Amino acid sequence: MDPLSSLLGGIRAEGSVVSHAVLEAPWTIRFADRAPLTMISVLRGAGTLILSDGTRRAVGVGDTAIVRGPEPFRLADCPEDPHRPPVEYEIACFTPDVDCTAQDLGGIRWGNDPNGATALIAGAYRASGHRHERLLRALPPVLVVTEDTEVCDWLESAAADAASRSAGSQALMDRLLDWALVCTLRTWFDRAGADAPGWYRGLSDPVLAPALQAFHDRPSQGWTVSALAAESGVSRALFAKRFTAVMGRPPLTYLTECRMDEAEVLLSDTDLTIARIAENVGYADAFGFSAAFKRHRGMSPSALRAKSRVHEIHRPDSEPPLQRASRVK
Repeated sequence: MDPLSSLLGGIRAEGSVVSHAVLEAPWTIRFADRAPLTMISVLRGAGTLILSDGTRRAVGVGDTAIVRGPEPFRLADCPEDPHRPPVEYEIACFTPDVDCTAQDLGGIRWGNDPNGATALIAGAYRASGHRHERLLRALPPVLVVTEDTEVCDWLESAAADAASRSAGSQALMDRLLDWALVCTLRTWFDRAGADAPGWYRGLSDPVLAPALQAFHDRPSQGWTVSALAAESGVSRALFAKRFTAVMGRPPLTYLTECRMDEAEVLLSDTDLTIARIAENVGYADAFGFSAAFKRHRGMSPSALRAKSRVHEIHRPDSEPPLQRASRVK
């Protein structure tokens, strides 16, 4: 599995769909879920994203915005006009003790006007475990990708179809949002160029891609620089030089970082023994793995596992109800 697919596997739209909003100005939506990622696709109309630090980003028809959590943020049609009190909505169904039934809105489609000038689809993504954290570190606080308007027309049509059918509507919207998230992030990484993370740049490099794919497919194998170079069909010296230039670090440094990241996920999210985790990430024995892990993470594998267990006990309920929008009274 390639790195992006692996990282996206930790974030899904299961049961966390805000769904299809149709709005007429003035309006504002406050996203208060503290979700790791929130995605908003503007199908018609426009708005302004206002982050917690005051950063503003305009979005219009065809734009898909991904906002990195966990800080709350707002989307407003015209934040500069104090003389037009907006219809306000708050999306906060990941927080404890929040009523998300939205009796006055109802259904998978909501808003203040069924014929409103602005239509959008939004989803707050829940994280399953810790695998997503490396992806979040590679993203800016907000990114915006502009899509073809034909894609927006298709999305709105699919959302309207989901709203008209009770059977399977939630599953359909979940899959739509997952598809849109993957496409948006791939497009953004492709356009990021030198600002994209090294593992993504490497997958696009004709020399490095075969070796990276082989490593990520078989991370438990005892990889050496020579073995990776053989996967790419080039000399060891050429491979090492090319790898460092594109990825910003030597091959073995990258392999170790990936193995430590994977080990941290397995320690936090599974009950595998330390010996089994060592084997899974390419170490011959638990002792060598534990020494390497402590050197790179500043604590032993067992200490990190204990710390993650304490965090899980004090974390809010991770199974919230289906996400809905509620009107601010």
